[in-house]
Amino acid sequence: MIRKMNAVEVDTLVSLWFKSSVKAHNFIPEDFWQSQMLAMKESYLPNSDTYIYEENNHILGFISYHQGFVPALFVSPNAQSQGVGSKLLNFIKQLHNQLQLAVYVQNHRAHSFYQSQGFKDFDRQLCEHTKHEEILMEWRKT
Repeated sequence: MIRKMNAVEVDTLVSLWFKSSVKAHNFIPEDFWQSQMLAMKESYLPNSDTYIYEENNHILGFISYHQGFVPALFVSPNAQSQGVGSKLLNFIKQLHNQLQLAVYVQNHRAHSFYQSQGFKDFDRQLCEHTKHEEILMEWRKT
């Protein structure tokens, strides 16, 4: 089931985000992700429209939307490659005609996933926080 995040679930989502980020971004030191936990909890999640994917009362993933951008799509490491990310992305596509996101160049798995979901590369930039190169991607409803 996909539903809107409840404020009491923020800590659970931050924990899921942290574990997924460390696993997916082994090219970025873990202490960077630790340094972002408070901002994720107090700023990023509360200021985005965030939806969770839940099965049997367990949160397996979430997606956030903010002003045309998908700043977060994270799936619990033990639930990856089971369709959770695709379901979350398809859900948010039903609500919007256009989406943009950024993915690290070194995160080949995520880049391939977004391409398979209809996203196209349109630019590159350096992440202001990590200084790693990102690919900017866009999806438009056809």
